[in-house]
Amino acid sequence: MEANGAPEERDDTVLLAMVAQGDTAALEELYRRHSAWLFARLMRRCNDSDVVVDVVQDTFVTVWKDARRYRGAGEVAAWLWGIAFRRMVSRLRSRKDVVLLPEWDTSGLGGRSPAAEDEVLLGVEYGDLAGALRRLSPEFRLVVQAVVLDGLTTKEAGRLLGVREGTVKTRLHRARAQLRGALTDPQEGWR
Repeated sequence: MEANGAPEERDDTVLLAMVAQGDTAALEELYRRHSAWLFARLMRRCNDSDVVVDVVQDTFVTVWKDARRYRGAGEVAAWLWGIAFRRMVSRLRSRKDVVLLPEWDTSGLGGRSPAAEDEVLLGVEYGDLAGALRRLSPEFRLVVQAVVLDGLTTKEAGRLLGVREGTVKTRLHRARAQLRGALTDPQEGWR
């Protein structure tokens, strides 16, 4: 406790380590800190709030079970988003009545076909792109995840990853070049 009687503010990494030790209060604190923005970001991608609520809950159940898997690379928030997004994609694979919305069209109206980005997002765990993403260095992969897959600005990604905005831009540029090379010529992309 701090001098004013308020509980000491703990870093997300500390809380996650506490969750790995079975501390339910630490899990509750992570939920309080992160569930609202996870819900908001997922709602920008899905037209069914019930699915989004389930995905957020599934995310924190996964955190409870798998907190020890966090490797400390990047921010806890980015790790949580990765879990949430994979849960969303998994949930939507079996549901034809739920639509993964483009970031810019949250209404679900207009009859537009999915944006290329959204088709990539749905297939990101499979095929050539998934393999190419896995072969990126962790620093490059985190930047691609934050900016391309999660839709953060370079400034937001820098804050999330704890690096300068210029570093995010440089890493993103290099990652795109590696991905482009790997997808056009798998042998050339990693030289």
